[in-house]
Amino acid sequence: MAISRTVPWAELDTIFFDAGNTFLSMDFDRVAAAASSLGVECSGRQLERAEAAARPVLSAALAERRTTEGGGAFRFYLRATLERLPASRRDGVELDAVASGLAERLFSPGRNDRLWNRRLPGRREALERIRALGYRMVVVSNSDGSMARTLTRIGMDQLFDGLVDSTVVGFEKPDSRIFEVALDLVDARPERTVHIGDLYAADVIGAWAAGVHAVLLDPWADWPEMDCPKVADLDELASLLPGPPGRA
Repeated sequence: MAISRTVPWAELDTIFFDAGNTFLSMDFDRVAAAASSLGVECSGRQLERAEAAARPVLSAALAERRTTEGGGAFRFYLRATLERLPASRRDGVELDAVASGLAERLFSPGRNDRLWNRRLPGRREALERIRALGYRMVVVSNSDGSMARTLTRIGMDQLFDGLVDSTVVGFEKPDSRIFEVALDLVDARPERTVHIGDLYAADVIGAWAAGVHAVLLDPWADWPEMDCPKVADLDELASLLPGPPGRA
């Protein structure tokens, strides 16, 4: 299905949200403590910045791996993040070994909620602002079946009209079917729906494949010129929404 790269903001009535790095993040302080014990001395804040810088690399790899889930993908993700720490923090360290050690300590199938449990600052307020405008809101997440628990744990489950967890439905972004499940869940039309997420290959390409509009989240301007709209955060997204949409 062909889709315009320009989002028709005044025509939208539904918004899909990726979860990880959109309104939720991993516990970077915990990861930093584990990394330090393995020889990479760093802070949670340094890791958080490095992770954002690694997203274009992870997105490019997704085109070949076709998955963001599983232990192998998590090790690759960690390795790419470690590579983007300041050189003084990683010189003389075998990053492959550190990434493997971190994966062993942190990867727990079916229990992503133990690591991905930090609500990003200001995101709840932005989501409440969007919800108050009258949009239908659905979480569309590549997860391990634990996203419902995570939303409840961070007190954000009541903000959304639905949740689609890839493990629960059996389709993972960028498979267009996960977006089609979300559309059916709230009886939404793709041309009146926009999805926002942090990985081009999963969130943007997947949404377009389903005929859904897409916006890439780029808080640090790490992505080069892209063929899709970008925003720094959910506050910027909210500022683009014109108000209560008309419903057909």
